[in-house]
Amino acid sequence: MAATTAAKEAINSSGRRNVLGFLTKNSMTIALVAVFILFSALTGGRLLYAQNMSNLLLQNGYVLVMACGMLLCILTGGNIDLSVGSVICMVGGLAAVLVTNLGWHPYIVIPLCLVVGLGIGAWQGYWIGFVRIPPFITTLAGMFIFRGIGRLIVNSKTVPMQNASFNNLFTSYINIPGLDVISTKEAPVDNPHIWSPLVIGAVVVVLILVFTIRGRLNKKKNGYHLNSSLLDYGKVVIVGALIMWYCTKLSQYKGISVMLVWVLAVCMIYYFITSKTVVGRYFYAVGGNEKATKLSGINTNKIYFLAYANMGLLAGLCGMLCLARVGSVSGQTGTSFEMDAIASCFIGGASAYGGSGSVGGVVIGALLLGVLNMGMSILGFTDSWQYVVKGGVLLVAVIFDVVSKKRKS
Repeated sequence: MAATTAAKEAINSSGRRNVLGFLTKNSMTIALVAVFILFSALTGGRLLYAQNMSNLLLQNGYVLVMACGMLLCILTGGNIDLSVGSVICMVGGLAAVLVTNLGWHPYIVIPLCLVVGLGIGAWQGYWIGFVRIPPFITTLAGMFIFRGIGRLIVNSKTVPMQNASFNNLFTSYINIPGLDVISTKEAPVDNPHIWSPLVIGAVVVVLILVFTIRGRLNKKKNGYHLNSSLLDYGKVVIVGALIMWYCTKLSQYKGISVMLVWVLAVCMIYYFITSKTVVGRYFYAVGGNEKATKLSGINTNKIYFLAYANMGLLAGLCGMLCLARVGSVSGQTGTSFEMDAIASCFIGGASAYGGSGSVGGVVIGALLLGVLNMGMSILGFTDSWQYVVKGGVLLVAVIFDVVSKKRKS
């Protein structure tokens, strides 16, 4: 009897630990679902309107792109880049002036602006990585310098972007001829329908299923530990259902935006870099223990340089995304954007000490901020209260990270 009782207690204890571990690991996902349900109820379902669901990612696209780059900076030891918003202003202003005022072709301006962003990031990365100026000081100086240059470029005016070719590269919608019928002012249609999001969503779900099956077969072939079939395929069912639900919403509005494709492409590339490449693991190693990483033969100076050069490149891309999205740029463009990116990383589980975090977590953090912003806007919250709520959420996320690490220690 004693042995049986002890076995039952051990099983119960193991079960509690598994449940606690699951809740801890997926705490931000659970929080995102809870916040989404809460604001859906508070707004009387207005949050779920097709246009709002489409705008949720479009309005936060720049945050997702920046956060992927900011994650690499944070991984190196909790470091951040404060100059991101200013770089967006400068690059966006440069693109607007070259295209609108000087008549340059967008296909020349876009790669040029990316190179400018990369150059800015490389310049800051040199001082941080090789001269070892603290990142906070370097990027704080960059925040003032590039904001000033941006204002000089636009001459402290608002410069519009009216070039259709430039805007279409970032803000148009994907429509498949013969499959999508759209009603416009020039060509009204009695029965408009957009099926492409559903078709593309179904293809994505099938690909996820195929990759899951292949992953399980490879693990089994190599003798690795396998999760239960219920867990793996259950995730596929849940993720697939969410994708198809979202694609249904997109099909009820305008379809899939090109900006959404840009954002997803960036997220997938950086997910691959951080989880599947050797260089990606170096960022985690530097943040975990820089001295040990250096002794193992890894050039930590180059890792810092790469992190900030990469951040500059993505900031350049964000400058053009914001320009196309808003339709103009001014000396105030990009103000506090870096704070949204930093908050997304920390809310999404990146450690304030560096060495841990994921692109998936960053996406969840950005979406959580996006749902908060949209929900509070629909409810009529003032900017002041929105700042209070977002600050509180960020503080709770960091406290949770710190307390969790202390318990593990």
